[in-house]
Amino acid sequence: MPQGDYIDLHRKRHGYRPDHFERKRKKEAREVHKRSAFAQKALGIKGKMFAKKRYAEKALMKKTLAMHEESSTRRKVDDKVHDGAIPAYLLDRDTTTRAKVLSNTIKQKRKEKAGKWEVPLPKVRPVAEDEMFRVIRSGKRKSKQWKRMVTKVTFVGPGFTRKPPKYERFIRPMGLRFTKAHVTHPELKCTFNLEIIDIKKNPNGSMYTSLGVVTKGTIIEVNVSELGLVTPAGKVVWGKYAQVTNNPENDGCINAVLLV
Repeated sequence: MPQGDYIDLHRKRHGYRPDHFERKRKKEAREVHKRSAFAQKALGIKGKMFAKKRYAEKALMKKTLAMHEESSTRRKVDDKVHDGAIPAYLLDRDTTTRAKVLSNTIKQKRKEKAGKWEVPLPKVRPVAEDEMFRVIRSGKRKSKQWKRMVTKVTFVGPGFTRKPPKYERFIRPMGLRFTKAHVTHPELKCTFNLEIIDIKKNPNGSMYTSLGVVTKGTIIEVNVSELGLVTPAGKVVWGKYAQVTNNPENDGCINAVLLV
């Protein structure tokens, strides 16, 4: 066994500590204060390097915020010969012009990058862990209870291989694995049977996203190449996001609405 895997192995066998996530949250909250204390005490080359790193981080953050808020710009007008005389008090004044910075398509792209979606289902019922997973008892005397069977529909990539049963913590049944979804285009009012590329976000948590669990409200990425969609620049769109609008485990299929 590789030397650094003993923590992962222990977690696979016995799960997390009961207070693991609370301790993690508190540690992250303390990190800000620890960094501030270090910044105040650091001297010499260490202090300079730290200050340079923080300055770069803050500059990037300000740039990103300004990029989303920016709507117009002022710039200097090229020097032109004016008709008639200019008053003396205006001679040394630079004339500026206001111009719209962003076209609508660029604004839309930036909104998408910032993750500001107008999703069909803004509020989704949270799914409890007991409902999502079923405890699997294993071992000679059925004493081991760290394995979980996923009871919801899942998606796994084409190159997926299962771990050996001894180390597999989450079991995703073959009967509940889906590779295609019925996706409705809201403007065309048509439904297409498209292949799923990936699970982008499950609203119940990042663990379910990484497991590929598909529940109501999940954002999935689908292959829209056969729809013939193109960008304003003329490039073919391959993948687009869609939100699941039904309970797939009840209906036996995934229904979704394309986010356009």
